[in-house]
This record gives sequence, C-alpha cells and structure tokens, in this order.
Amino acid sequence: MGNPKPRMGILTFHRCINYGSYWQARCLVEELRSRGHEAVILDHDAWRIKRAEWTCALRPVLPTSVPSMDYLLYGLKLLKFLRAISKLPRSPRFNLEHASNLESFDRVIVGSDEVWNLRHPWYGGCPLFFGAGIGARLVSYGASFGNYDASQGLEPAWADRLRRFEAISVRDDNSRAIIQNALGFEPELVLDPCLQFMPRPEGIWRGPDRPFVAVYGHNFSEAFGRNVRRWARSHGYPMVSLGYRNDWADQQWITAGPQDFAHAMARAEAVATNFFHGCIFALRHAKPFVSERSPYRSTKIENLMAMIGGEKRLVSEDSTATTYDVCLSELLDSRILDRVDRLRRQSNEFLDRALD
Repeated sequence: MGNPKPRMGILTFHRCINYGSYWQARCLVEELRSRGHEAVILDHDAWRIKRAEWTCALRPVLPTSVPSMDYLLYGLKLLKFLRAISKLPRSPRFNLEHASNLESFDRVIVGSDEVWNLRHPWYGGCPLFFGAGIGARLVSYGASFGNYDASQGLEPAWADRLRRFEAISVRDDNSRAIIQNALGFEPELVLDPCLQFMPRPEGIWRGPDRPFVAVYGHNFSEAFGRNVRRWARSHGYPMVSLGYRNDWADQQWITAGPQDFAHAMARAEAVATNFFHGCIFALRHAKPFVSERSPYRSTKIENLMAMIGGEKRLVSEDSTATTYDVCLSELLDSRILDRVDRLRRQSNEFLDRALD
C-alpha cells in the first residue's frame, strides 16, 4: 500500500459573510487538494461569532442607515453564502472557544485573512488562530494582522505562541514588521490565495449582457462616486454595485452570492473599490481599477499597492478627474504584472518548502 495522503487542516475565517474570506479559503483548500493532500477547512463555530457575523451581514454599511427594503436583499445574500460555505470541504464542526474535540491533522495551515488581527471586532485575540490547543505541526500562509499596526508591538504571550510555527508567511509588510520585531526574523511575503490561484466559480452568468463597471465596497466619498460615474457614463458603461447598496451606481446587485461575485469581477471592464479583495480580484483578472482608501482597510490596501507597485491606483478626495480616467481606462502596467508573477513563484516555493 502507498503512503496515505497527508492530512491538512486550514484555519481561517471561512464563515465570514464576505466574498474575499470565502474565496481565499476555497482557493487555498482546492490548491492543497490538487497537490495530493487530504485538505479540509477546520469548521469552527461559536454562537457569539455567528450572531455578530449575521448582524453585520444584515446591516453591512453602517454607519450608513440600511433602507428597510434592503434587509430582505441582504438576507438572500446571506443565504447564498451559507449554501456556498456548506459545500466547502470541512472538518466536523467544533466550538471555536473550546476546541478540545478538534480532529488530528499532520499539519494545520493558519491563514489567509486577518487571523492575527488583535483588533478584529469579534475574532480579535482568539488563541486558536495563534496555535493554542493545536497538536499538529503549524504553518501560516498569508496570515495578516489587518489594521493592528506594527507600531503597537506584540505582547510576549502572543509572540511565544507564534514561535511554535514551523514556517510563517504573511501577506503584507505591516504583518512582516510585527513578526520581525517580535520573533527576530523576517517572514516570507506571499500572495493572497485569490491572487495566487485562480478562483473558479460555478453556475451561469446572471449579470448584465453588455460591458459594465463593477463597484465593490460601501461608504465611498462623494468625490469617488462622482468621478467613477462621470467616467462610466462617458464610456457608456452601466455601474453594477456588488453586494452592497451604492445609490450612485446604476444597478444594485445586493443579492450577489460568492459565485456571482467571482463571475462579475472576471467579466467587468473596470473595477471601482475600497475593499482589499476588490483590488485582489482586479489584479487577478488584470482589470483596470481604482481604489479609495478607507479607515479600516487602509493598511492592507496600501501595503498591497506598495508590494506590487500600484500606488498610482489609490485615490483620495483630492485626486483629479484625470487620475480616475487613467486608472479606469489604462490596462495594468506590465511592471505590476511582472511583480505579481514573481510573487506568485515566491509564494509557490514557500508552499513547496512548508508542506514538504
């Protein structure tokens, strides 16, 4: 008989009602399975997290108020996520805060996502994501501290837990600085799974039958909406807002599920976003895009743009109309694509070593 396949568990935020969280979990588990590993997502659950997640899913654009008619639409979106999550290869469910019944694995891969963000509103400070109570060999892939800034340092208790990891990789410079300052070595920088691998949605395309601009995010500045609308209308493109209401867009596709989102990002003529994974999917499909900084996501978006040389695609309220025109009209610079290709090779080499 041949050697059994190595059992791999992936520990991430797979239950978030968020397109990026779903697709990075799916892309990573599918990649590990394609490599011959018996890989599953560790199916953690906790009532307080579920309540927080579902509450946010029904009122995702706070502090902007949610029109009463949108609650049903966000509820339908939530149901599509629950169905998609249920089809992921998962371990038996266990309590996130009492993981004593966690199955045995050869390795557990922590990441991608903000798994080490101590400021996350409901996952922040969860010991399991730092390896507490896990008996398997530990590896991180594309882990992030999110908006927990490197200047705050890392308390020794958290650093000591991370010393158990055999191999550590992160997806942004802020996280790399935290690890370097706390543990004394520079972890490897890798790509988010949605940029490293190709998201492959199922189902048929149910969106517009003509070219369109994908709008992904919420609470954009008035200047951002005005400039994107001006550019789109000058080119005859309708604007489709994915997953959230943006009244300045032409179409509100609030009920878009994870498959709809991936199809839309692959088909869009251009992308307007203030979300990290809006940038990631635009890069994966080499789409022209423009991104606005947002308070919660500014660290990871700015780190991503610095990593691939895309700083010119970040705009602020002071940016000119010409800047928007260039970002939304011009194809990605070949130097950006070259950097992504180099990082993709580097990320693949990390996985080869870490899982060998």
